[in-house]
Amino acid sequence: MKRKLFLYSAVGLTGTTILSSCSGTTSNSSTQLSSLPSIRWRMATSWTKGADVLYDGVENFCKRISDLTAGRFTITPYSAGEVAPPLEVLQAVQNGTVECGDTSSSFHTNKSLALGFGSSVPFGLNAQQQNAWLYEGGGLEILQKIYADFGVINWATGNTGVQMGGWFKRPISKVSDLEKLKMRIPGLGGEVMKRLGVDVKRISSTEVYLALQRGEIDAAEYIGPFEDQRLKFNEVASFYYYPGWWEPGSTSFTLVNLAKWNQLPKEYQEILKTAAMESNVRVLARYDVLNRVALRQLVAGGTKLTPFSSDILKAAQKAAFEFYEESASNDPTFKQVYEPWKTFREQVYQWHRINELSFAEFSFQL
Repeated sequence: MKRKLFLYSAVGLTGTTILSSCSGTTSNSSTQLSSLPSIRWRMATSWTKGADVLYDGVENFCKRISDLTAGRFTITPYSAGEVAPPLEVLQAVQNGTVECGDTSSSFHTNKSLALGFGSSVPFGLNAQQQNAWLYEGGGLEILQKIYADFGVINWATGNTGVQMGGWFKRPISKVSDLEKLKMRIPGLGGEVMKRLGVDVKRISSTEVYLALQRGEIDAAEYIGPFEDQRLKFNEVASFYYYPGWWEPGSTSFTLVNLAKWNQLPKEYQEILKTAAMESNVRVLARYDVLNRVALRQLVAGGTKLTPFSSDILKAAQKAAFEFYEESASNDPTFKQVYEPWKTFREQVYQWHRINELSFAEFSFQL
């Protein structure tokens, strides 16, 4: 507990220290603040106000920046669709409609397949491994080089943990059951599902309920029990599958227009990065707290909690790595990300097989 308190205290003090460091003392922080410009930004998001932990995380992120700058640097977030469609946040930031946005890079694989690694990829890294790759394994630097081509810089602000496998209107027990199934699933998970015969639909989370209800889709994935319950997917589909092998550690990012980023004082840049890292930790913690309760409620209400068969998982994993190898051979940018990521994955899997998996296999027995 003392270690955790120290961590949060250190993070909290970073902004104050940054603001006072230029004057060389901690007693002149008010003077230092008054010398910095007053900046007001707008943020588009892919998340729905009042219905997403991710949106709550964005609000806390923006508040933290305001608090650490005594209100001199403020960012106002907007719900999905208010200033930009939820799947077009990158475009809004790129063209300067807003200064920044919060979204998932899985929504941008139509721009560059390699951006899928920023969010999460099938049979990839869980949240702990993803953070290790981003912060210490060179992942963030690689992704920032790609986003720079779009005039944007990115910082991780949240992680859902391993997601659920989605809602299905009928049982799926073998690979052939996926043939011509109409499913909402974005990113590289969608590319793998296509290889298994799925008719992939790219729609926002706000459209899923009606699409399932009207029979426009047969299945859909979103995040996990808490968010799915709030969107009432259990009312229009009965079978809840797990695990979400396509998003084992899905990361959301704040995207900042690169020109606007370069205009920020160094102090504000450092505060934004600190607030982003703090948000990344807190969002994952909140999901773990909320999902444990929501899943029990869903099952008690009649949801049929069902694991994917080993046949489906094996076929999906095979299809995923065939897709990665083919993409790496045809797309130089994808290859630049995939090859070091693959090495990192193999090595961190070996380590976690020894410590994490052995502990979980014994301790998680019910």
